[in-house]
Amino acid sequence: MTWRVPLSDVNLDSAEIDAVVAVLRSGWLTMGSITQAFEQEFAAFTGSKHALAITNGTAALHLACLALGLGPGDEVILPSLTFVASANAIRYTGATPVFADIESTDWLCLSPEAVRSAITPQTKAIMVVHYAGYPCDMPAILEIARQHHLAVIEDAAHAVGAALEGKALSTWGDVGCFSFFGNKNLTTAEGGMLLTQDDQLAEKLQRLRSHGMTTLTWDRARGHASTYDVVALGYNYRIDDLRSALGRVQLQKIPAGNARRESAVRLYRELLVAQTPEVAIPFAQARGQSSYHIMPVLLPEGSDKLRFIEAMKARGIQVSWHYPPVHTFSIYQRNSIPRVEDLKITEEVSAREVTLPLYPTISDEQIAWVVQAVKESLSCA
Repeated sequence: MTWRVPLSDVNLDSAEIDAVVAVLRSGWLTMGSITQAFEQEFAAFTGSKHALAITNGTAALHLACLALGLGPGDEVILPSLTFVASANAIRYTGATPVFADIESTDWLCLSPEAVRSAITPQTKAIMVVHYAGYPCDMPAILEIARQHHLAVIEDAAHAVGAALEGKALSTWGDVGCFSFFGNKNLTTAEGGMLLTQDDQLAEKLQRLRSHGMTTLTWDRARGHASTYDVVALGYNYRIDDLRSALGRVQLQKIPAGNARRESAVRLYRELLVAQTPEVAIPFAQARGQSSYHIMPVLLPEGSDKLRFIEAMKARGIQVSWHYPPVHTFSIYQRNSIPRVEDLKITEEVSAREVTLPLYPTISDEQIAWVVQAVKESLSCA
């Protein structure tokens, strides 16, 4: 259907088209010089020592888990309020996800106190998720990790351009993982990025990304290598220069795009508080710099969320749900997770959360339409 206001929209123009056409005309389409340039520019943007472009965010999480040595018998603590890829990446290695609660109905990120309570002798890592582009309490998480000798993986899929204490999200832990899916602040249609400050981890990630090979096709094409060895059981998680060309242009748009997202969120808050005070708006307190990836709100307790979503749809407004908790999915219930910590806040938030439209090109008029639709749809919920 045609939406009066869609949930998200891609911010593409002639610059992306020109960049992709230039790659097509170059005759080199797979991972090559454009990908290397994208990695260098992304590393500079985030202040990371190493950046490795990859085929998608799920692959980034998978390789992060592998490079950190996770496997059968190991446990990884993470929130259940996340996209399922976070937990799936852990299970791909044979390790076990252990779900811990979020901080509060205002701050929808992994709770350090819940993490501490979930630690056992089998715990090997913590995977934080910077939900909606808002920072987890990284100083507290890192202190827990230090005390218990745990690795820290940052799922920063929502967090391009976000920071805490002036330090980019994805550069606090051992490995940071981005997604460049079509609805992200920076999109390459499908794609992702791995960040690390550790030279040895970077080398492992680079090998695992391309079949465990010691040289790339690009190296051999330039005459820098004649053959290769395979030193690890790797994967074909390579990105290509077409998508990297998109990413380079998109990266340049992040400062202005995120600034517009921020102003849109401020307007949403102003209008929602004035017109629908019964709707709670998370992330009211200040902590770091968000990327404002999505606009989550919490319906009043006892609301029929599905009826609300249908009422918004009838008014031409596309909304979504971030997220059904991972621990409630059939695959996770069937496969006998050893335990689920107290997830009371997660379950309350998931029952009430609705995501409103947010993207850099949304107009103030469209935001006003959305808020009016929220006001009208609440009577149906």
